[in-house]
Amino acid sequence: MNKIIVTGGCGYIGSHTIVELIQAGYEVVSVDNLINSDESVLLSIEKITGVKVKNYNLDLSDLSSIDYLVQHEDQILGIIHFAALKAVGDSVKYPLRYYHNNVSSLMNVLHWIELKNIPNLIFSSSCTVYGETEKLPVDESASFKETSSPYGKTKQMCEEIILDTYSSWNNKQAISLRYFNPAGAHHSHLIGESPINAPQNLVPVITETAMGKRSAMTVFGTDYNTRDGSCIRDYIHVMDLAEAHVLALQYLITGKQQSKVDAYNLGIGEGVSVLEAIHAFELVSGMKLNYKLGEKRPGDLPAIYADLNKAKTNLLWSPKKTMDDIMLDAWLWEQKRNFHLWPRIHKRHLQTS
Repeated sequence: MNKIIVTGGCGYIGSHTIVELIQAGYEVVSVDNLINSDESVLLSIEKITGVKVKNYNLDLSDLSSIDYLVQHEDQILGIIHFAALKAVGDSVKYPLRYYHNNVSSLMNVLHWIELKNIPNLIFSSSCTVYGETEKLPVDESASFKETSSPYGKTKQMCEEIILDTYSSWNNKQAISLRYFNPAGAHHSHLIGESPINAPQNLVPVITETAMGKRSAMTVFGTDYNTRDGSCIRDYIHVMDLAEAHVLALQYLITGKQQSKVDAYNLGIGEGVSVLEAIHAFELVSGMKLNYKLGEKRPGDLPAIYADLNKAKTNLLWSPKKTMDDIMLDAWLWEQKRNFHLWPRIHKRHLQTS
């Protein structure tokens, strides 16, 4: 029995993790309702791995989807649950949508786990669970503070639901992986971050601006109490993140986890400001980025970055990619998926160099 269900498998982190799972020898099945992804990514996964992955186009916030999956999938070793809405700003505008989707889908997945006696769960959490933490770098022992976005609150709630549920179960274990800011792309540049809706994460906004899909990007907030006034974040290459999921899963499967539930930070372990990220992109691309300074966005934290000692010690994981690697892979992916725009960008680059 080596079947792993990946919810949100056609999404950004899910697709990269599927590649790592297949290369580690697992059978993978995806569940993704494609509201912010495209099933064509599975063709790219097949090109990379030589393996065709099945996807169920189902909404996990609807319990009838679980009934269908219970009837059609057996012998499941574990679930990696990515499927969720994830834009901090949108969650402030549409909180009910986020609470319904993110919390209901997790509860339904837990129902599935109970019905089919699935022993292992990896939950896609977020550093937003820490809220405005007082100590940096933040480690996993930090208590949850008030978070300024409904998105962050859904992740806090989901972790609490997992803890309460698994405390009442036997022979099942879970790990919550608290991501900082995933970015970059697979080294083949056949898959990368490709949201259906306009991206709000910094790195794809940078690459889209460089590609000319945006006339300019906005740096939201220039008077934070940081070294250059812009927000500070911890960025992690998506392939480092994907590897961490496989190692966390193997940690559970091999019986190394002593507790029923645990949590790990995943980042690079250092803070990079928005302006520093822009300059890193300019360095690796040789382009000047058109950006403007704007007001703070509701829900954004001034600064957060990770203490990684726990993941390094228990999971034997550490990030291999740098910020420059992240920017280069993100830029090469952006060019590859928008090759038809390159003549225009080349002309603009010549004008600004």
